[in-house]
Amino acid sequence: MSRVSQAQAIENRRRAVAAASQLFRERGVNGISVADLMKSIGLTTGGFYKQFASKEALVSEAAQAAFGDLELLLAAFDTDHGDHDTARGALVDYYLSTEHRDQPGTGCPTAGFAGDVAREPTAEEVRETYATGVEHFAAWMATDTDDGLPVVATLVGALLLARATAGTELSDKILESTHKAVTAPPES
Repeated sequence: MSRVSQAQAIENRRRAVAAASQLFRERGVNGISVADLMKSIGLTTGGFYKQFASKEALVSEAAQAAFGDLELLLAAFDTDHGDHDTARGALVDYYLSTEHRDQPGTGCPTAGFAGDVAREPTAEEVRETYATGVEHFAAWMATDTDDGLPVVATLVGALLLARATAGTELSDKILESTHKAVTAPPES
């Protein structure tokens, strides 16, 4: 039996975290077993326990990785759209799109991990990771005059409802009506 080099062990851990980040958002934390996760990247279950203390530890790392990806996405919106107001508008367009609704594995971790974090009261480290990610997302969505938290809550709620009703007319209506409400000019 050959030992795995330190570089290979680091790469295996990175692949496990990346796969978990996607699969947990797609299927939920309890919807993917450690064995299935490791099989998806071509490794054994024994390899998991050499890398992670527990599944909860992996969930925390996977959530951190997913929120790191969200930070990169938000930075790309700023870069691609010049000014922050235009970037926010483009993010809303993307967030409330059928494409985003239909690809939860690569979608926003705020929506992707919400149900699991809410159902797992003992996962303090995961909850803290999640809360920090939500705060950063809300800060990015904030304007000079408004806190970004209500907009984030509206976007996430709409996305969760649209995913839960996918395949029905209601799903598209949720995305469209929420988009209209979020992008409507403020009343004077």
